[in-house]
Amino acid sequence: MYEKKIPKNYDCGMAVLMEIIGGKWKTYLLFLINSGIQRPNEFQKAMPEASRRVLDLQLRELEFHGIVQRTIYPQIPPKVEYSLTELGNSLLPIIFEMDRWGNKHLSTFRELMEKKRLI
Repeated sequence: MYEKKIPKNYDCGMAVLMEIIGGKWKTYLLFLINSGIQRPNEFQKAMPEASRRVLDLQLRELEFHGIVQRTIYPQIPPKVEYSLTELGNSLLPIIFEMDRWGNKHLSTFRELMEKKRLI
């Protein structure tokens, strides 16, 4: 895992939360895992704009923090699946609330992005 030169301060809950789910694709990965998508190729299909390398890095970070569990099945070729841990499941209410907020403000966001495109 990449370590920054300046150490981070984890004296508050928001700093801890952002360390765990602050990656660009992490919350969406958790949302997808909860929705039944569990394999790396399925994540790639659901998020074609994200590189496989970035998804792998973010999944590894989520695994390191105890949010997801990776299961490797001993077969040829190897099969890998991800699932939420108990700690990961405890994040679901936050993720669902984020999804609800995003859906509520979707039209406003689209209008802003259209204005930005025209500038």
